[in-house]
Amino acid sequence: MARYALTDIHGCARTMKSILHEQLKLKKTDELYILGDLVNKGPESKGVIDHILHLQKQEYQVQCLRGNHDQMLLDASKKGEKALNLTSDEKELVLQSFDIKGFDHLPKKYVQFIKSLPYYFELPDYYLVHAGFDFKQQNIFKDTDAMMNIRNYKVNWDSLDNKRLLHGHTPTALHSIKKAAGHKEDKINLDAGCVYYRNAAYGNLVALDLDSQELFVQPNEDRPYTVARKS
Repeated sequence: MARYALTDIHGCARTMKSILHEQLKLKKTDELYILGDLVNKGPESKGVIDHILHLQKQEYQVQCLRGNHDQMLLDASKKGEKALNLTSDEKELVLQSFDIKGFDHLPKKYVQFIKSLPYYFELPDYYLVHAGFDFKQQNIFKDTDAMMNIRNYKVNWDSLDNKRLLHGHTPTALHSIKKAAGHKEDKINLDAGCVYYRNAAYGNLVALDLDSQELFVQPNEDRPYTVARKS
């Protein structure tokens, strides 16, 4: 049995399938934690969720968190495209993926799936979250907005019972992630900017073995598609 974490797939379904089945060779006895941002920006948002649902139906132990982009898509299903912080090209990719004319037509199956996603996981030795926690608050587990959106925070390890922290949300150069994993740092950002294949420092999906600290790197296989360069 192995335990893996990865994050920020952003509609890159082919890349996700490659890392899961060719690199990790995921087994039903393994645990896989996906730390949010399954959708938006990339070409196959629906394909990402469909494959996760397929794995869960086949009794693979796959659990997902809610990221800010998952929440955005959920909000757009009620409020329309104004809820999405995406370029017009990126919005079009999402609509094409689900084969819908407007975001209010997002099929109920996907709305219910996103609604079911929790904001963090507590494991015996780790906390897993999409973005992080607001450690200035007395109860860090109440601020769901911070869990999906916060950046640049200092960790209060007492609040986490001195467990390690894994998160995504902020695209990070691959060499920085390799260094953090190699040094077994207590806080590791696993967002290697998979969707941003036009940026030399990004364009990878990474998975961490939570026990051995081995890092698996899968270059983006979904290109080409229209995506803004990350500034």
